[in-house]
Amino acid sequence: MTEITAQSIDEALRKQLDALNTSVESREVGTVIQIGDGIARVDGLKDAMAGELLEFVGSNGQTVYGMAQNLEEDEVGAVLLGDVTAIKENDQVKTTGRIVEIPSGKEMLGRVVNPLGMPIDGKGPIKAEGMRPVEFKAPGVIQRQPVEEPMQTGILAIDSMIPIGRGQRELIIGDRQTGKTSIAVDAIINQKGKDMICIYVAIGQKASTVAGLVETLEKHGAMEYTIIVNASASDSAPLQYIAPMAGAAIGEYFMYNGENGQPATADNPGRHVLCIYDDLSKQAVAYRQMSLTLRRPPGREAYPGDIFYLHSRLLERAVKMSDEYGAGSLTALPMIETQAGDVSAYIPTNVISITDGQIFLESALFNAGNRPAVNVGLSVSRVGGAAQTKAMKKANANLRIELAQYKDMESFAQFSSDLDAETRHQLEHGKALTEMLKQPLYQPKTDAEQVVILVLASHGMLDEVPLAEQRARTAAFVRQFHADVSGTMDAITATGKLTPEQTDTILNAWKAYEGGESHGVQ
Repeated sequence: MTEITAQSIDEALRKQLDALNTSVESREVGTVIQIGDGIARVDGLKDAMAGELLEFVGSNGQTVYGMAQNLEEDEVGAVLLGDVTAIKENDQVKTTGRIVEIPSGKEMLGRVVNPLGMPIDGKGPIKAEGMRPVEFKAPGVIQRQPVEEPMQTGILAIDSMIPIGRGQRELIIGDRQTGKTSIAVDAIINQKGKDMICIYVAIGQKASTVAGLVETLEKHGAMEYTIIVNASASDSAPLQYIAPMAGAAIGEYFMYNGENGQPATADNPGRHVLCIYDDLSKQAVAYRQMSLTLRRPPGREAYPGDIFYLHSRLLERAVKMSDEYGAGSLTALPMIETQAGDVSAYIPTNVISITDGQIFLESALFNAGNRPAVNVGLSVSRVGGAAQTKAMKKANANLRIELAQYKDMESFAQFSSDLDAETRHQLEHGKALTEMLKQPLYQPKTDAEQVVILVLASHGMLDEVPLAEQRARTAAFVRQFHADVSGTMDAITATGKLTPEQTDTILNAWKAYEGGESHGVQ
């Protein structure tokens, strides 16, 4: 029998202590002192961080998460991101030590999630690869490179005159029911096969509208590379507020990481992402509601003073990364809804000043049947010209000028019945150009198809075609031309250039087509 000595007891205790793995978790615990309207005032959280995730424990044991907003001297103002009815006064609140994060990764493709990354499409849980903070500082100047790569929407009016590049922020602005969402959906559908991940953020929309949009994308095979973040009209203001930032965070995961999930480098390129925020007007309203409830001082139109900073720090996350950081990109298409075409209101002017241009949609054009209802005169892209292909630039060199001349002449011609031949010719040419820019929903055109149509229009080939037949005849010609002379369109796509020989080939093919000799085109 082993003799028990003081030494043996000491050794045994030391062995047990060495084997014991202890870790101390330090968490602040506070108390809810006031609750109401989705806002909680909490006492006892002296070290809480701005934007920190807080854990509210209800009296029934239910856990509801919130986000710290107001860090005051004697209390913390927090917004609840879950069931507000589950929390009462005197309930416990715990800090988590981390700011609000959202799951991100390839597993989210094809799914509909809420702003917290939880699936709401009934297709089961998502096993995400990583987590991204909802709020994230945008890359600095050194980490960026100029926007030089096209991000084509497939919409002729936009790609020809208001081009968008990868990494650009292009605002879509207009009254309600003018086709803003339709442009975004067309842009998503057009990214099929182009190594682009699309994120559509729906803010304050009807659940039925979002369901219809999901159905449309599935029908066109676009959901396989698309993620939808939905904060519907029935969701709380805090969820609508964080929705665009959650969408940006999901997009950043793909931009900052390569295909293998590792950080992007020159040898491990980042992905390209298109992020659509539909729309930021509703986010601003949600933020105003949240801020007023938190008793923050109101400013112009009762919006809080940092509303500009809210949108600027969101949109500044759109970037084309330098080659050293993987050359990934995040292109932002924010939307703003105007009231009676008033672009000088507070939120529209804010966002116009932050973005790299705007696509202005007009109710009068929409009602007149010009769809997409893009006002070419008021729309501009401050970057996209650099990202436009040389073929597109050459094909539409005078398009904007010719349309502007037509608009001026059209209003002038209303007051005169006797017009000279030159004026009549210009009017007919302008009508043909306007008709050419009309485009049905969900039928995006490739870059080469757009170039072919623009070549025909710029050389006056469409002027003699009856307006009612123009779209059908040009579409049939493009199909025929691609079948008979596929090498020309393939060369335009591959090189991004348009040679005089290719222009002649297109024009001769059209003449043959119109002359009934289309099947013999060489």
